Amino acid sequence: MCGIVFSLSSSEDTSADDFLGQLTDLSQLRGPDCQNTVTIRQGELVLKFYASVLHLRGGEPTPQPHINSDGDVFCWNGEVFDGISVANDENDGRRLFEALTTQKGDDLARVFAEIEGPYAFVYYKRSSNTIYFTRDPLGRRSLLLHKPAPEFHYLVIASTTSTKLTSMAEELTPTHIYALNLNNVTIPRVTDIERAMVEIPRRQGLLEDKVDRTSIPPLCATLPSDILSTDLSDPPPLKDHYTHLLIDELEKSVRLRVQNIPKRQDPGSSRLALLFSGGIDCTVLAYLAHRCLPIEEPIDLLNVAFENPRSIRAKSQEQQRGKQKALDNKRSQGPLSNPVTYSIYDVPDRLSGLEELEELRVVCPGRVWRFVEIDVTYEESQRERPKIEEFMLPSRTVMDLSLALALYFASRGRGVVRESPSSDAVPYTSEARVLLSGLGSDELLGGYARHRHAFTKGSWQGLIDELQLDLDRLPTRNLGRDDRVISANGKETRYPFLSLSFVSFVASIPVEIKVDPRLEEGKGDKLILRKAAAQLGLVKASARKKRAMQFGSRSARMEGNESDRKGTLSLS
Repeated sequence: MCGIVFSLSSSEDTSADDFLGQLTDLSQLRGPDCQNTVTIRQGELVLKFYASVLHLRGGEPTPQPHINSDGDVFCWNGEVFDGISVANDENDGRRLFEALTTQKGDDLARVFAEIEGPYAFVYYKRSSNTIYFTRDPLGRRSLLLHKPAPEFHYLVIASTTSTKLTSMAEELTPTHIYALNLNNVTIPRVTDIERAMVEIPRRQGLLEDKVDRTSIPPLCATLPSDILSTDLSDPPPLKDHYTHLLIDELEKSVRLRVQNIPKRQDPGSSRLALLFSGGIDCTVLAYLAHRCLPIEEPIDLLNVAFENPRSIRAKSQEQQRGKQKALDNKRSQGPLSNPVTYSIYDVPDRLSGLEELEELRVVCPGRVWRFVEIDVTYEESQRERPKIEEFMLPSRTVMDLSLALALYFASRGRGVVRESPSSDAVPYTSEARVLLSGLGSDELLGGYARHRHAFTKGSWQGLIDELQLDLDRLPTRNLGRDDRVISANGKETRYPFLSLSFVSFVASIPVEIKVDPRLEEGKGDKLILRKAAAQLGLVKASARKKRAMQFGSRSARMEGNESDRKGTLSLS
């Protein structure tokens, strides 16, 4: 994970230096291991390239920006998991830079057409005086474009933005590689920039014998028959075949994302953590990570819970009734040796997380699972809120905030751990820099309620259309926001379900194998993943119902007057 700040200005203009300083400060949070700036003067133009580095590849941190004797400059924020050979002790950014410098003109699209992994970059080709920039086809890394304005005569391309620049910031659409020919720019005005910028189609670089990693594939359009099988324990041979393939493909995706994480000096420290709610997605990923890492390495499970005043008030009477009933039941069985206690942090995700912790301990003997209870007081969430709001910019809705709160505190990894449910809590902060997330599973495998509604309205064709729509809009949704928030803690999130190879595999599966809305919730949604979980021995996880992170952790609607506020409303 790295931070990028590129700016283009006139030589005499220093009016935005304070703003650029804010961006470099934010980027330093993303890359605390080393930072550097390269400045190039081209006539009346000044090009500044800033990059920060979070060391996750190679033996030692590799400073950025990358530069060579020809005057080329490369700022890289990404991971090459496949497509270009990178040795364990090599830095993928440097290796990629070497591959780029051998290409002519727009042929660099060929290099990126072969890459599997999340990325964003800014690349300056001195010989053509051209700036190239984009992010990966799924938009898994943040890159924001700030075009010049009457009061801001700078072009800025950066991983983050600041409050004063938000109105000019736009999330780059990752469908193309953008090229800005500086030979056609004399002053960084918006008209000059737009005239000099061209879009290079990603498929322009795709060779016939190569895997297509340039775009989101179309779904299998074959319509199923109306025969319904409700017995998940005895699936038809074809469905069983696809379930095995799904496990293999998902395990491959996990392995590529965990196998080269640098080892910690302390053998007892975790290299890997998961954003862990106890849901089916993260639990399956945890099991597969167990398969891919040495058994002696602990794995951290980050589970966040919020003190939510509105929720506490609304349920206080219900809790009291339930507590009294439990006490009465205890008394009827004899003396009260273990009084029943309840915690304000016993939110749905905490309870399901603890259940799945026990299931993982059963099916993964020998593995140390550190279940990190991250309890966030209301006072702390409100104290940190202004900072989190800035991290997530230009995203500014009620739902953005509720999700950002959960992601920020979970990825920070500061909480307590227990050796057993009855043990005392011990303060603990996860040192793992790589986090796995189950995001993408619902879009790929029909996990949302809207998929069931689409089937009700339009049968199988309606469902296929809705699933395709979800896939097509993945690059323009919230991955950039999540990247900005989590990276502020010096952590990198990796999404095994959003490997382009895995996405292509799932897209090729007939729809009724993946999801069957005729079955009840908790069975028909993400049907193939539920079968996979059951085959892996994760029986409880296989029946777990979908629950949004902001509601499971109670990070949403904390105030008494927020119960009716729509998530799409802008923050005041």
